[in-house]
Amino acid sequence: MEKRATFGSKIGIVLAAAGSAVGLGNIWRFPTEVGENGGAVFIIIYILCVVLIGMPLMTAEFIVGRKTHKNPVDAYRSLAPGTGWVMQGILGIFVAWIILSYYSVVAGWTLQYLISAVTGKVTTMSDSAAYFTHFTQSAWMPLVMVAGVLLMSHWVIVHGVQGGIERYSKFLMPLLLLIIAVLVGGSFAMPGSDEALRFMLKPDFSKINGDVLLSAMGQAFFSLSVGMGALLTYGSYFTDDAKLMTTARKVVVIDTLVAIMGGFIIFPAVFSVQTVAPDAGPGLVFITLPSVFQMAFANVPMVGWVFAVMFYLLLLLAALTSMISLHEPVTAFLIERTGLSRPVATTVVTVTCILLGSLCSLSFGPLADVRFLFGMTFFDFFDFISAKIIMPIGGILLSIFVGWYLPKDMVIKELTNNHTLRFPRWLFVSFFFLIRWVAPLAILAIFIDELLF
Repeated sequence: MEKRATFGSKIGIVLAAAGSAVGLGNIWRFPTEVGENGGAVFIIIYILCVVLIGMPLMTAEFIVGRKTHKNPVDAYRSLAPGTGWVMQGILGIFVAWIILSYYSVVAGWTLQYLISAVTGKVTTMSDSAAYFTHFTQSAWMPLVMVAGVLLMSHWVIVHGVQGGIERYSKFLMPLLLLIIAVLVGGSFAMPGSDEALRFMLKPDFSKINGDVLLSAMGQAFFSLSVGMGALLTYGSYFTDDAKLMTTARKVVVIDTLVAIMGGFIIFPAVFSVQTVAPDAGPGLVFITLPSVFQMAFANVPMVGWVFAVMFYLLLLLAALTSMISLHEPVTAFLIERTGLSRPVATTVVTVTCILLGSLCSLSFGPLADVRFLFGMTFFDFFDFISAKIIMPIGGILLSIFVGWYLPKDMVIKELTNNHTLRFPRWLFVSFFFLIRWVAPLAILAIFIDELLF
């Protein structure tokens, strides 16, 4: 069995964990949520939710992981031997595997659009909706893209913790942030930038209602990748001197910054053409934005080409950092529970996800008529059981486990690195209040809203 590794540096810890949190949701879902929920007021509520819900949950996962230095299943088994808590670890492994499978479909779309952007198709296509439909309904090309993005994550995971995850996080995350900075600068030069800035920075508090609050809580919960074993697994690779709350704070800042910058990229382009609503929905990045790029840069097509290439490269990088963090928990579990070598375990995960991802991809085309519960396709079914069922349940159970089940002294010992760090008492009181009461009740509200409405 492979000797358990650790991250080699503090910056590696932060960038790897940030890579887990930063994903397509930051650049795709966040701007959509902002557009649908009133702009700046949503951003304010979202930031509050991230601080009050996301950060405590992330810290809780780090505690379980670093305390045990084990995969999710063995982590709960060692902290709660002979109890049913091991199911929490099993759910984490299962949901990471399922999400990686269907997430690779959308990640594959970003790879296709990056290739199309490089070849000039994105900025010259006459009907972006028809292009998207033709591609996603194809019987084979989307499968190639699914395999392509999964093999990219495979390449990183097979090289291990320091040689793979940490090394490539140190490359991918700075590159991602650099591209964001360049794209934001380009967006601010567009005619619609003033209106976009007002939309994102000038709150209209009259738009606050229950739907906006629930949407902000849901985005904060799903954006940070809590409740699916990824952060727990990364936490198990933390060194004993890693500062858990400090790491969680830095990851939350990076994740939130990327999300807001994603809005600063998209909304100036949207407002500059005056024909697209800021709440255009999930089709924004694949159907709407190609037309926006064409119209916004009609007089300087080369700039439009550069903007499109960089934007879809950004999407691909964001997808890959999340895929790596989803791949590792399942791989680590196989290594530690079966004794498989890392190359073999990584291959098992990659191959099974290619097969499941292919089924999800084909549900947009040849398998569109194959239906499951409530008439859902493969893709919709995988999304439903993971995002709407298992992840919220996992988040609630994580809150209960760390907040109520684990001895309080053990939790404090982890937070203070065996009492070598000094924090004011109010910080611990706040952490336990948030993890015991605020986080589980908020996730329960998200769970009910996602399930019933």
